[in-house]
Amino acid sequence: MPSPFPGMDPFLENPHVWPSVHATLIAEIQAALNGQLRPKYVARTELRIYVSDQDDLGRRVMIPDVRVVETPDSWRFGSEQQPNEFAGIAIAEPVLATTLLDEEIEEAFLEIRDVATREVVTVIEVISPTNKVANSHGRDSYRRKRNEVMQSATHYVEIDLLRGGDSVITGDFVPKGDYLVHVSRVEQRPKGFVWPIQLPQRLPVIPIPLRSPDQDAKLDLQALLTTVYDRSGYDLDTDYTKEPNPPFPPKYREWADGLLRAKGLRT
Repeated sequence: MPSPFPGMDPFLENPHVWPSVHATLIAEIQAALNGQLRPKYVARTELRIYVSDQDDLGRRVMIPDVRVVETPDSWRFGSEQQPNEFAGIAIAEPVLATTLLDEEIEEAFLEIRDVATREVVTVIEVISPTNKVANSHGRDSYRRKRNEVMQSATHYVEIDLLRGGDSVITGDFVPKGDYLVHVSRVEQRPKGFVWPIQLPQRLPVIPIPLRSPDQDAKLDLQALLTTVYDRSGYDLDTDYTKEPNPPFPPKYREWADGLLRAKGLRT
C-alpha cells in the first residue's frame, strides 16, 4: 500500500521511525545508482563515526532514549513529595538510575567512486535529526565532513527530508522549503542548485553529477521513497488519526486532514 501523501510522508519523520527510513533509503539509493553507474563507477555505503556523551544536545533526538528509575516501595519519589515527608527517614534510601554513558554513533552516507582509480567522485548525504540540532556533536561531525568535501574536487549532494531542527543547507538566497535538496558541483562552487520542496509537492528527480564528460545519473526521490514505504510496511503501524512528529504546520492542517479523510484514514 502506498503512502497517502503525494510527496514526503511527514509521519516518517518521527524520531522512532526515522532511523529505519534512513537506513532503507540509503540502501535504495545505492541500488538505484549502481544500476546506472556500472561499469565505470560504483556507489558504496560509508560511515561517519562520532562519540556522543552526556553533554551532547543531540541525545534528545536519538532513539531509543528511555530512562528508567526504580525506587523502593517504602516511599514515593516525585515532584508531589513534600520536604517534611523525609523527616521520618533516618537514612537516605538508594535509587536505581540509569547512567548516561558515552556512545559511539554511526551515520551512513554514500560515496560514488571511480572503479579504476578508487577516487571519490560524489558524496551523497541523507540528513539525520542529530545533524540538525544546534551545537550538538552530530552537527559538528556533519559540518566537519561537509567542509572537507566542499573544499575538495568532489561533488556533494544533500537530501534533507526532515522539517525539524536547524537546516544544514545555508547560504545567501537559499529559498524556504519544508524539505530541501542541494546539489553542489565542483565546477560551480560556491554556487549550487537547491530544490525547496513544500509538503504537498512530489519529491523531485535530481541529478547526481559525475566526472566530465559523463552524463549525470538520475535519482527519482519520490519513486525511491515509495519503494521504501512499501517494502518496510509503514502503512501497517502508522496511526494517521494522530498528528505527526513534528506536527503539521498550521497552513497544511486542513489540507492534510482532508487528504487523510479522503483516503479513509481518518473519520
